[in-house]
Amino acid sequence: MQKARIGVIGLGGVAQLVHLPNLSKINNAEIAAVAEVKQSRLNAVAEKFSVKAKFKDYREMLDKTELDAVIIATPTSTHQDIALDCIDAGKDILIEKPMARSYAEAKLIVEAAKKKKIKLMVGMNLRFRPDTMLLRSLINSGEIGIPYYVRAGWIRQQSSSEKWFTKKEESGGGVIIDLGIHLIDLSLWLLGYPEVESVSAKNFFHNTKSVEDTSISFIKCKNSSVITLESSWSLPVEKDHFYLYLFGTKGSYSSNPFRVYKKMEENYMDLTPSQSDSPSVLFKKSYMNELKSFIGAVKGFNPVFSPGEESMQRMKIIEAIYKSASENVEIKF
Repeated sequence: MQKARIGVIGLGGVAQLVHLPNLSKINNAEIAAVAEVKQSRLNAVAEKFSVKAKFKDYREMLDKTELDAVIIATPTSTHQDIALDCIDAGKDILIEKPMARSYAEAKLIVEAAKKKKIKLMVGMNLRFRPDTMLLRSLINSGEIGIPYYVRAGWIRQQSSSEKWFTKKEESGGGVIIDLGIHLIDLSLWLLGYPEVESVSAKNFFHNTKSVEDTSISFIKCKNSSVITLESSWSLPVEKDHFYLYLFGTKGSYSSNPFRVYKKMEENYMDLTPSQSDSPSVLFKKSYMNELKSFIGAVKGFNPVFSPGEESMQRMKIIEAIYKSASENVEIKF
């Protein structure tokens, strides 16, 4: 079987720690080329992963190498232009979240990809954690009834120390764009994509000026389900903490620790597997599963499971969260 030839644009942390190591382990894919504006980083990373085709300008990479798809892992402010150029070149795309700084930018990318029939996937890796995939299957089979409430949070240090990361005009936002977007996506995915009715939010700027470093939000959906979200770079906790609780009419789920309960008459049965991976292992597996899914979509084996259209809608919700926090009002859709 011919391997999928993948080009990686942007060789920062996520590329070096996640995408390149994982690509090198996938049998039906190969790292065909890399592009990075910083020459020293380009040389070092290309040498480390034995990639001969290396370019400072990604457009030259698109012109001079045969690629089936690209991974875009550059600063958010560059996503729109790079994605549009890759679409024009006819390459399928995995773009790191957030897809863009705004709903308007995301819409341009999605519409261009749709017009050229390009497969567009956004890196929402929490969907690909083994435990959340199991939960989705339990929900689909009706094991815990109709889900109606999600409580989720992620508290950790900011994902990048690069200066652009905390400049709103370049990043699009702060901890909501960094961590909150994952929580929104995962919650709505597990609930079955209900339409959002309204959003209420409060943002805090304890250690930052241009962007928020803590955000608390409440989302009401038109099917009566509700979501509460907590994302922060600045809450004082002992260690990084990710959590998700989902409650259904016949049971419940929690992560960290992983627990599943199903109501049987008046009692609750523990459906938790006898063995489960640690949170760090689950997180690592999520990236590998995500990349395998993308390669499968490129090769035509499976659909795109985290498509650009869905991420575009998440940007609309994020913009409502910012508006709610700024105006101190509930924003109705």
